[in-house]
Amino acid sequence: MAELVTIARPYADAAFDLAAGADALKSWSDVLGRLAAIVAAPEMKALINDPKLSADELVKLVLDVAGDGLGEEQQNFVGVLVANERLQLMPEIHALFEDLKNGKEGVKDAVITSAFPLEGKQLKTLTGELEARFKAKLNVTVNVDPELLGGVRIAVGDEVIDASVRAKLASMATALKN
Repeated sequence: MAELVTIARPYADAAFDLAAGADALKSWSDVLGRLAAIVAAPEMKALINDPKLSADELVKLVLDVAGDGLGEEQQNFVGVLVANERLQLMPEIHALFEDLKNGKEGVKDAVITSAFPLEGKQLKTLTGELEARFKAKLNVTVNVDPELLGGVRIAVGDEVIDASVRAKLASMATALKN
């Protein structure tokens, strides 16, 4: 995994530089996300590795599947990836691009794991409190894990807030052992 990220990083950096220079981070983010989904499909993986398919045919196929909305630089980017046999790295390129984009925009990713689904006002209130605490806009992903029993576990970057019942029980058990 680390090796793939290392290989993908220069391509993500190049895409970010192109996007930032054209003030088109959102457009590039959308396109790279779409391309990552296309490349991750099992049918496309088989075609990427098909030696009977020429590079030009593969580029045309990917661009046709991606549909309208790709600019000339984005189409050229796909061509460069195919020419260098790096198209399969598109999911990693997209993830790295998003990290760069979020860094520039001051946005952080947050993963909230709850024992029960969080929706509507609850989620909005929690997100607002977290944004105030971390002094950043957050892209929130909510996961449900019934094993937490209750409460939430929040991960923002490398900081984790574990306010779950399970964590509290584990802490009490440790205290009782000592």
